[in-house]
Amino acid sequence: MTIGRGIAGVAGIAVVAYSAVVRPRLLRWGATDAEVTRPYPGAGLIPDGKRGATMATTIDAPPAQVWPWLVQLGGDRGGWYSWDRLDNASRPSAREIHPEWQELRVGDYVKYRTRRHGLVDAWRVAMLEPGRFLGLHGLSDLRGRRLDPQQPRPAAYTEGLWGFQLNALPDGATRLVIGGYEAFRPRWLAAAASWLSPAVVWIMQARMLAVLRRTVEQGRDDPFVTAGPAGRTPAGPDGTSPSVRG
Repeated sequence: MTIGRGIAGVAGIAVVAYSAVVRPRLLRWGATDAEVTRPYPGAGLIPDGKRGATMATTIDAPPAQVWPWLVQLGGDRGGWYSWDRLDNASRPSAREIHPEWQELRVGDYVKYRTRRHGLVDAWRVAMLEPGRFLGLHGLSDLRGRRLDPQQPRPAAYTEGLWGFQLNALPDGATRLVIGGYEAFRPRWLAAAASWLSPAVVWIMQARMLAVLRRTVEQGRDDPFVTAGPAGRTPAGPDGTSPSVRG
C-alpha cells in the first residue's frame, strides 16, 4: 500500500509539473510573445479549430534560401528533417536541394512514408505563398483514413493545418515559425490531445527546426540554379526564383 501510494504521489507530481511548467514551454518552443499571440495564417480552414503549438527558430539565411527546403517536404521527396527512424521509415531526409522536388501547388498531396503501408497521402497543400508560407491540411478518421473536407465532418475525426511561415529579418536572416490549428472530435479526445500532443509534437518538431537551421546554414553559400517549369517554381520574397542545386 505504501509503495502504491508512493508511485501515485510521484505520478501526481509529474502530472502537475508537466501541466504547470513543461507543457507551457513546449507550446511556444523558441517563439517570441509576438509570434505566439499575433494572428497565424489559415484560421478559417479548420472549422472549430484552435491554435496549436507555435515553435520557431532563426536561420542565418534569407527566406529565398529556406523556402526550397520546405517545398521538398514529403516521404517520397526530401523527408521531414526530423527523426527519420520514427517518421520516415528510416529513409534519410535530404541534405541538399533537389530540382525535381521543387514543384508544388495548392491541391497537391504531401506523402508520408510508413513501414507497413509504404507511401500514403498525408497532407494536402491548402495554402501556398511562395517564399512566405506553406500550409498543409490533414483530415482523417480515428483509424487514420483520409476524409473528404467537402463533406460534413463525422462524429469522430482529427483535423489540422500545419503551417510553415518565413519572416525576413533586417540582417538577412529568417524566422521560421511553425504553427497552425487543430480540431478533434469527440470532445474528450480534444481534451486529451490538447494536453498530451505538445510533448509529441515537440519531440519531432524541435528536431525538425534544428536540422533545418543547420542544413540551410551549411548550404547557404552553395551555387544555385533555377528549377521546375515556368509558373510552378516558387518565387522568393523578392520576386526572384529560389535557388536549388542537384
